[in-house]
Amino acid sequence: LYFLSVLNVLQFLSVCSPCVCGLQVLPPDVLTRVSEYVPEIVEFVEKIVSNGYGYESNGSVYFNTSKFDACPQHSYAKLVPEAVGDQKALQEGEGDLSISAERLSEKKSQNDFALWKASKPGEPSWDSPWGKGRPGWHIECSAMAGSILGESMDIHGGGFDLRFPHHDNELAQSEAYFENDHWVRYFLHTGHLTIAGCKMSKSLKNFITIKDALAKNTARQLRLAFLMHSWKDTLDYSSNTMESAVQYEKFMNEFFLNVKDILRAPTDITGQFEKWEAAEVELNKGFYDRKSAVHEALCDNVDTRTAMEEMRVLVNQSNTYIASRKNAKLRPNRMLVESIAVYLTNMLKIFGAIEGSDAIGFPMGGQGQSTDLESTVMPYLSVLSDFRENVRKIAREQKVTELLQLCDVVRDNTLPELGVRLEDHEGLPTVVKLVDKEILLKEREEKKKMAKLEKMKIPPSEMFRAETDKYSKFDEQGFPTHDAEGKELSKGHSKKLRKLYEAQEKLYTEYLEMNQNGN
Repeated sequence: LYFLSVLNVLQFLSVCSPCVCGLQVLPPDVLTRVSEYVPEIVEFVEKIVSNGYGYESNGSVYFNTSKFDACPQHSYAKLVPEAVGDQKALQEGEGDLSISAERLSEKKSQNDFALWKASKPGEPSWDSPWGKGRPGWHIECSAMAGSILGESMDIHGGGFDLRFPHHDNELAQSEAYFENDHWVRYFLHTGHLTIAGCKMSKSLKNFITIKDALAKNTARQLRLAFLMHSWKDTLDYSSNTMESAVQYEKFMNEFFLNVKDILRAPTDITGQFEKWEAAEVELNKGFYDRKSAVHEALCDNVDTRTAMEEMRVLVNQSNTYIASRKNAKLRPNRMLVESIAVYLTNMLKIFGAIEGSDAIGFPMGGQGQSTDLESTVMPYLSVLSDFRENVRKIAREQKVTELLQLCDVVRDNTLPELGVRLEDHEGLPTVVKLVDKEILLKEREEKKKMAKLEKMKIPPSEMFRAETDKYSKFDEQGFPTHDAEGKELSKGHSKKLRKLYEAQEKLYTEYLEMNQNGN
């Protein structure tokens, strides 16, 4: 049962809002609002008092920590026993940082905490046996969870900083109500989310909304970033963190696409059950070793970070095997690589990083559309790829560069706009992959940026020296003076080259400035 308290978790944000749904988080089974549970809270407080663990004082009701701790069945502050008596933490937990001497005198012990607070003028209030008042800071969680889950629950989540006093007080008042010592069997206390090393906070102006995060990265990439870190440690939200997640997604996706390409190759039934050689035996052993390591990691305090890394190792082993087979002009074992891809897909489905029913890989075009899309368009794309490959072969033989350039335009410009990637490999058939259009367009822009950067790195004095098929002599600045046959360049030709030289000077100067600025 997935249980959320709006007051503590969503702070009045609708669970079905576009922001939350955009994260592809499963909706809760139960959504509770404190204002709807006041009668249950009052009844909860009454029973704690009836059981002897609470007392009324000046219209408020307090929990008697000494009486509770003295009971052989109970123990106060199970989670952080050393924090007992920490008045600053207690006052923060009560939401009262400037507690008056009068308020302190209402308690039998400074360690006691409010179950019900008498209301001050202008504060929200509800009727109760003790007069007008409102719930304490901890009781609403116990009352609402108790109403839904009963006398105990297996797992209770929450931030690391809530252990004391909030969770310790929840435990105490709930076990006082149910008269047991096992209200929660396991606590999962998560680490903080920080930005640039600081805890996320509006006051520090380092707060990022779900909407802002989704504008930069997809829900899957955010989930992968979380999976690549321990749930119990601090996670620093930064461009480096998200880039690691983006690269992990790309790495896995390329493997899935390569396996799909292998499985599309025609074969008869005997081709599916080829004899295993040493390479297949070794990969299969690695497969089972990595599966075992993933299982052990998840059994060890849900260590998704190690599990994700073991999955990466498995993909690396598989890629090495596939590459070695292709280099030897041999087909990879279909059933083996398919089994590995299906396993990795299922693990990512368990982690919530893959939706839909596809057997292998990330879905395209939304849930339920990926399989139909691939089975529908891939036969046509295969025909196009084969035709293009034959055209390229003839163009190379006949040295028709215009046709080769047109084939490159189809690969680099036309098909990416349609979500199709063609990968040309020397001596091997062209690989056809269906990839999200946005990913391909980003890749294209990255290639342009990298090409420009590589060009910027070249000093103008070196830009022409590599063109020995065109020039044979250069001046001290690396500017060409004679063509390949030793003839001096004409003034018109030199003028054109001078413009290129000066343009490269500007690019190189810009590159040096970028380096100096750390960019």
